[in-house]
Amino acid sequence: MPTVFLVDGYRFFFSNEGMEPPHIHVERGDGYAKFRLEPVELVDAVGMGTRELRRARLLVIQHRIDFREKWREYFGT
Repeated sequence: MPTVFLVDGYRFFFSNEGMEPPHIHVERGDGYAKFRLEPVELVDAVGMGTRELRRARLLVIQHRIDFREKWREYFGT
């Protein structure tokens, strides 16, 4: 699972899960979240508080174009 971006303890990475639409995984401490990229939407979260999820979502919004480009490079779609 390649790390795409790391900031303030948030690790953003991809994971191969078959034919799912473009999305990004986020880890911080023991917490985890998954966001779709278009539109930015929370798919799943475990162990992250509201503040952490808000910050993670904001970071996804700010970097979604880069994440989308890296998704294409990594998965070829």
